[in-house]
Amino acid sequence: MAETAAPNSPAAPEKTAPAGASVAKKPSKRKKKPRQLAYVNEACTGCAGSPVCQSYCPVEECMVLVQNPSAPTFGVIEVDPFKCIGCKKCTAKGPEGTLLDGCPWDAIVMLDIDEYEAKYGELPY
Repeated sequence: MAETAAPNSPAAPEKTAPAGASVAKKPSKRKKKPRQLAYVNEACTGCAGSPVCQSYCPVEECMVLVQNPSAPTFGVIEVDPFKCIGCKKCTAKGPEGTLLDGCPWDAIVMLDIDEYEAKYGELPY
């Protein structure tokens, strides 16, 4: 019997390296904690379903658009603290060709890792 992907989770395409390139295995644990983590506050509107911060984040599946629990017809961004590398790209760029500098709603703030862990608990890195 062939395996199928779980509902609502399409199978990810296989990533292959060019011929002759070596492929390093992704480490299961981080080498060190980031100094800062992105935190999305209650001002997030999900940019009407097209959040720009997601496209500028270099880490796949770090910033995820989810249903807003207090307004189910809208979405909000959630940041995976285990994937965030603290690069600030989500706060430093706006959509191409605009004068925006980061999130137009100031919904993304960078928290020092110590402040984040004091508020939400220690992260097991």
